[in-house]
Amino acid sequence: MTHEDIQDMATLRVHIDALDAQLIELLAERSRLIDRAAHIKARDGLPARIDSRVEQVAMLARQRADAAGLHPDLAEDIWRLMMEYFIAQEDAQLGGENGGNPDRR
Repeated sequence: MTHEDIQDMATLRVHIDALDAQLIELLAERSRLIDRAAHIKARDGLPARIDSRVEQVAMLARQRADAAGLHPDLAEDIWRLMMEYFIAQEDAQLGGENGGNPDRR
């Protein structure tokens, strides 16, 4: 079924809800990878925040969004917000000052 085949809001909402569920699963998987990153960073003496990596991920989000037909500003904003929460998650595991709160930067 293509997007053009969807002719009513109820069907459209079912598809959107299914996609949202997939996005949540992907974010949960990313969170588990962040837990692993915290373990590796603790072992290697690395900080939760590595600014060069943050900028690299933001740039990649913009590029991938543009290639997919999504507004790059939206992708970058979402990724930066997501990264702040995941950095706080790492920071909490590393015993950092932020204590897992991304609003305390």
